[in-house]
This record gives sequence, C-alpha cells and structure tokens, in this order.
Amino acid sequence: MLKIWGRKNSTNVKKALWAAEELGVPYENIPAGGPYGVVSDPDYRAKNPNGLVPTLEDDGLVLWESNTIVRYLVAKYGQPSLFLADPAARADAERWMDWQISSLSGPFRDVFWNVVRLPPEQQDQTAKERGLKDCSRLFGIVDAALANQPYLSGEEFGIGDIPVGCFAYAWLEMPIERPEHPHLAAWYERLKQRPVYQKAVMTSLT
Repeated sequence: MLKIWGRKNSTNVKKALWAAEELGVPYENIPAGGPYGVVSDPDYRAKNPNGLVPTLEDDGLVLWESNTIVRYLVAKYGQPSLFLADPAARADAERWMDWQISSLSGPFRDVFWNVVRLPPEQQDQTAKERGLKDCSRLFGIVDAALANQPYLSGEEFGIGDIPVGCFAYAWLEMPIERPEHPHLAAWYERLKQRPVYQKAVMTSLT
C-alpha cells in the first residue's frame, strides 16, 4: 500500500493526503515530524535526507517534495480526472504549483509561524507584519485569476488547485486581519464542498 509519511497538520503533507483522497488511492499515513519525531531517525533520513515531510513510498519508489508527490500521484492515478492531457492546459494549471513554492511559501511561513506555531514570547512581529503584507498582495493575484475562471486549473477542479488550496485554508482560517478577496473566498467555498478537502485539509492548524 502507498505510504505517506508526515503529520496531518502540516500544510505540505495535506497536499499529498488531499491528492490521494481525491484520486481514491488507498494509503497509509505514518505520523512524522513535529511532536512525532521520526524525521531525524536514520531510517527516515535514508528515505528523505532533508528530514522534512512529506515523504511518499509507492511500489518501491521513494519521493519527497510535496508538489512533486502531487504531480506523481496525479500522473499515475489521476487519468482522466486530474491529469490534463493537453500540455498547454496542464502547464497553465501547474504554474500555480510552482508559484506557491517560489512566491507564496516564504511570506506565508512568516505569518503562519508567528500566528499559529510559535508561543507569543518567541513571535517576530516584524516578520509577521511583513508576511501579512506580502501574502495579502499574493492572494490578490489568486483573486484576480479566479475572477475569470472557477478554478486555478481552469473550468474544472484540477492539480493546480491543490497546493494553493492547502495554503488558502490556513490563510482564511487564521485569526488575522486580511483584505477582502471575493473571488478567492468563492473558490474557497467551492473547495469546502468537496468531502475529501474537508477530510484531508480542513483539520487542525496546530
């Protein structure tokens, strides 16, 4: 059976869990990281030398990097539901995956860690405010894209919605002040109607 290593409250692990749930692929989730430890164990480091989560094992293949795991699952198990056969349509959707890593991830981390993860005495308010400003601008880009189509992947839900959809859950549920982004909010409401999103993503932030 496919194995996904990582704690369920990790935003990056949620990507892999959501993809597997969306595709109906049976899997075993093995808690790792945070309070579970494991990621420093030699056996785990042999699988993932970064000591991070998630890590996937499937039929002898070991993968790390969350968006790569999502791409793999969709390519292997997603036809025709999530895997877009047309190269242009697939690239148009997948660019949001790369954008999440290259643009959104850093500012989001500054917010998330200083609102959710760190105790008040360890929080960096300067980093938090900087992250809030940057994330507000970046989610504005998502909002603008969603003004013209119901999903980041196009007219139908697809692979491009998964990484940003995991980050959007935390962004929209954290106790922070954020600008009004009506198209982002409407997209989030559409995602919330998916039972597998509720199961894999809408879990505890802490």
